[in-house]
Amino acid sequence: MEIEQEVRDFLTSRRARITPQRAGLRHVGGSRRVPGLRREELAMLAGVSVEYYTRMERGRIGGASDGVLDAISRVLELSDDERAHLYDLARNANGAPLRVRAQPSTPITASVQQVIDSMSVPAVIISERLDLLAANHLGRMLYAMVLDSAEQPANFSRFVFLDPRAAGFYVDHDDAKDFVVAVLRAASGRDPLDRATSALVGELSARSADFRGRWARHEVRRHSSGRKSIMHPVVGRLDLAYDDFTLPGDPHTSITTYTADPGSPTADGLVLLASWEHSAQSARHEDVS
Repeated sequence: MEIEQEVRDFLTSRRARITPQRAGLRHVGGSRRVPGLRREELAMLAGVSVEYYTRMERGRIGGASDGVLDAISRVLELSDDERAHLYDLARNANGAPLRVRAQPSTPITASVQQVIDSMSVPAVIISERLDLLAANHLGRMLYAMVLDSAEQPANFSRFVFLDPRAAGFYVDHDDAKDFVVAVLRAASGRDPLDRATSALVGELSARSADFRGRWARHEVRRHSSGRKSIMHPVVGRLDLAYDDFTLPGDPHTSITTYTADPGSPTADGLVLLASWEHSAQSARHEDVS
């Protein structure tokens, strides 16, 4: 990802969604070619010169202070994730000349695997670009479609856009698409020249016009916690809460756990999923013997 172009596109897209009325500007006169704020209006509201903000929006964001970034974030009504993305872009623009780097391998140690195997809820280990790196037994049952997809290596964005079964797996497939694109955008901002992320974005852009259209919106999300609903082929609908826990010493990889509200149909579904997993294990042992 080219930093200056990303900064231009991100700031322009965020500015376009803030109308003068929404920003609290009254008596806005004259013809307007776009519904969003003009550069001079944003600069005034943020307390910077038009020339300075124009340079920033043209991609020259290096050297911008935290105060300036905070002021622009406030005027543009950036979410916490969008604000973090802007800071990532500024940090990368401020540093020494960036060199393209290969993504280091992230081996899942036996001790980490033991941790998730000891959990009584579905758990998976994912990278920041949504590679599915490991899972416990319930996690494998939950995401069997992703793991056995023809689209490999196993990756949630690859599954969502390229595997036709994803449309029936996610209760809101459209929302799932938006989410994985926004997570990839955040990952790109944190490490713009990571080869693995760039290759994945390039692959999806080449193979999916739908992905290309959503990628152009510059939406940003962090995969940290939230809720998702899936239609599991064996146990039916599951409405799950998920939480991410970053692995110590590896900020690019996290354990994600999935839980259900006590006494809910989803809690019953997870019990059934565990029973199905136990039956599958028993059948495998009988086949071996």
